[in-house]
Amino acid sequence: MSINKGSFRIFPEKYGYFPYVFLIYLSLPAYFIAHESGWKMVMGWGLLLLFLVSYRQLYTLFGSKAFSYWIVVQLGIIFVFTVFFNFNNVFLGFFTSYFLGWYRDTKSFLPPYLLFVATLSLLLIMHYEDLASYYYVVYLVIMFIVPFGTKSMNSRIELEKQLTEANEKIKELVKREERVRIARDLHDTLGHTLSLITLKSQLVAKLTGKDAKRAEVEAKEIERTSRIALRQVRELVSDMRSVSIAEVLVESESILQSAGISYQFKGEIDTESITAITQNILSMCLKEAITNVVKHSEAKNCHVILKQTAGEILLIIKDDGIGFYETPGSGNGIQGISERLELVDGQLKISSQQGTELTFSIPVVLKEEGTGAS
Repeated sequence: MSINKGSFRIFPEKYGYFPYVFLIYLSLPAYFIAHESGWKMVMGWGLLLLFLVSYRQLYTLFGSKAFSYWIVVQLGIIFVFTVFFNFNNVFLGFFTSYFLGWYRDTKSFLPPYLLFVATLSLLLIMHYEDLASYYYVVYLVIMFIVPFGTKSMNSRIELEKQLTEANEKIKELVKREERVRIARDLHDTLGHTLSLITLKSQLVAKLTGKDAKRAEVEAKEIERTSRIALRQVRELVSDMRSVSIAEVLVESESILQSAGISYQFKGEIDTESITAITQNILSMCLKEAITNVVKHSEAKNCHVILKQTAGEILLIIKDDGIGFYETPGSGNGIQGISERLELVDGQLKISSQQGTELTFSIPVVLKEEGTGAS
């Protein structure tokens, strides 16, 4: 549900439409250039094109040495525009002041910032006698302050990103610890029981032709032991932090509606008859799928269908978004969904002809009723 990574983009996708909106301010130098003629007009359009290139490069080269070089190039163009065309071109400094706030540490931030202040201050001094009012000074002071505001905002965004990543790591560690706990409980609880069943089964095989009566007693003992093992498994499953499908369906509707995506559900299955572990797997897969719809699909509508056929349970999530263009298993949580389904012999099918359709199929395993089955 994402755009092909191999496609060319003018600006990085994560910035959205903001970089394009800023281009409106280039109409100011374009206006002054259009009123020139000869070599001055040619030079003006050339410098404006170079300014556009610098603007694009600053978005794409953040974090590299070339970022600072393009800051200097941009300042040089602003200086030429202001001196040789019109002093109002000094307001192009808002472009540079915004990018100066992207420096993360003071050591790398200070040299280009001081150069920025020196360049704009020099331009103000050179045109001091032509200034009709002090509003130029006010805007220059604002340009000097903007980098600090941008730097503070970017620092907050970076901290929030790190916090989110830390929370994800904590969740992953909790999941791993839970898996280890379940594996340990299964080993400690069922290991001895299953070993006993194996030994008694071998004994029955040997006694069948020699002592049929004793073989029958041992067979009944195997049945009793297997029922104990089944009860132990149920106890372990009941201790797991499972989430019902009904709960996740309600949660999914809320998430989709918050994202402005129309939600429609169709299903008549009796979820109470489905085993806890099957419900848990389906719930986690549904959560992952809905998250993908919200984050990647750009869809307007999402349909969720839950139904039970003769031999399997089907959960279908269909959206009318941009489709799925990555290889299944390479991203968007698809590999995690497939691994979860494998735990209950389930399968995942993906269709991306019109939007994206995910189909989860799980073999039917109904709960046993009554104490006699336990």
